[in-house]
Amino acid sequence: MQNQQAQGQQAQNPNQIANPQTGQLPKVKGPEMNDRDFINDGLSTCKYLTDSLNIAVREASHQQLYADLLQILNETQQSCRELFLLMFQNGWYKLEAEDQQKIDQAYQQFSSYSSQFPYNQ
Repeated sequence: MQNQQAQGQQAQNPNQIANPQTGQLPKVKGPEMNDRDFINDGLSTCKYLTDSLNIAVREASHQQLYADLLQILNETQQSCRELFLLMFQNGWYKLEAEDQQKIDQAYQQFSSYSSQFPYNQ
């Protein structure tokens, strides 16, 4: 049934980019945390940490502190990527493809800005 729901959802939204769910989750969600909940919590924490570390790296006033924070940021980014891929591979993270017309429109808008860049002259 869960697989039928996933297929039904994909039929409703052809722009959705997702893998089918692995079926490892219970059909009825109880109050206890399951694998998806733990991984989702880890990914949310990683996102928060990378946002905060990015600011810390940018504003580090000492070179060695900058280097240490940058290494921690890179390691945290890698952890985020691994958690995202795990969730995506299990069908627990869905992406939405953008309409080609909107992409073309944004490209046109921003490509016209390039003539204003100082290095183009």
